[in-house]
Amino acid sequence: MSVSIDSPKLELTAAHLAPTVDQPRVSVLVPAKDEAENLPLFMEQAQAAFRSSGGTYEVVVIDDGSVDDTWKVLGELKSRYPFLRAVRHQSRRGIADALRTGFLNARGSILVFYPADLQYKPEDIPRLVAPILGGESDIVTGYKQGKYEKAFVSGIYNRLSQSLFRVSVRDLNSVKAYRREVMESLPIRPDWHRYLVVMAAAQGFTVSEIPVPLYPRNAGVSKFGIGRIPVGVLDMLAVWFELRFSRKPLLLFGMMGAVLFLIGTVVGIGAILWRVIGGVGFRPLLNLIETCLTVGSVFFATGMIGELIAAQRSELSEMRRQLDEMSRARDTQQPRE
Repeated sequence: MSVSIDSPKLELTAAHLAPTVDQPRVSVLVPAKDEAENLPLFMEQAQAAFRSSGGTYEVVVIDDGSVDDTWKVLGELKSRYPFLRAVRHQSRRGIADALRTGFLNARGSILVFYPADLQYKPEDIPRLVAPILGGESDIVTGYKQGKYEKAFVSGIYNRLSQSLFRVSVRDLNSVKAYRREVMESLPIRPDWHRYLVVMAAAQGFTVSEIPVPLYPRNAGVSKFGIGRIPVGVLDMLAVWFELRFSRKPLLLFGMMGAVLFLIGTVVGIGAILWRVIGGVGFRPLLNLIETCLTVGSVFFATGMIGELIAAQRSELSEMRRQLDEMSRARDTQQPRE
């Protein structure tokens, strides 16, 4: 039997609604798009890894609008693996939304992003979460060991990210483990998962990394092509802008407006002197003055509107923080059965 939820559209199994005796410490979030061939082996290896580590784990697989038998395979696997929880998107929504859905359905205090294609083996999950369990770090990211097809593109992306964000991590686009509080504090935006480390580090969370072997994909084909590179660059610039100017947008737009006003003023004085002393007017100078003053005014107005939006975001963030604290306090005060 299944329960449907309209917003967002998810399909949850009845097992999700039943209380469990053992609360898992670690929730492994696995986005899966057409991964029916990989999931049985993934779950088998995950079970072996969890048994050897001795911790309490769950695996939350998010079927992101698969058109193969992924959802059917998950239904069969649930009877064999009690730590498996399955969530379904009716249509493809991307990794960021899948991870968000997994987060909302996960019960662990530590979350792990792990793909289903077995390029990363589940046996490395305990190593990934160990620094967090030991209180050494808030986020642990793996850096790829071994040869892979997109090494050149990944290298460019990582070098650009390191120079732009000043984060001393070799590989931002890899598997990650992080405290639940990290996810709760991040803004919800498309493709945020690629910049989770960057955004979390900007908020003061500690980051570490460990080497993680990379293997050939077990089955299926990659869902990402070279056409994603321009989108990735634009996303990188958007994240940089948000981290740098989202709280003080007038700092950017006000400076740009001030520079244009200054240029317009200097050119205007020059045009007046030219007219008075030389007796000659120059039309292009007038056009330049008009352009600088007009565009400068637009930048100033944009900055002021941005300041109002930033103030609203700050208020919403503070309300969210207070609600989270109230929720945690209520959960703590509730008597345990």
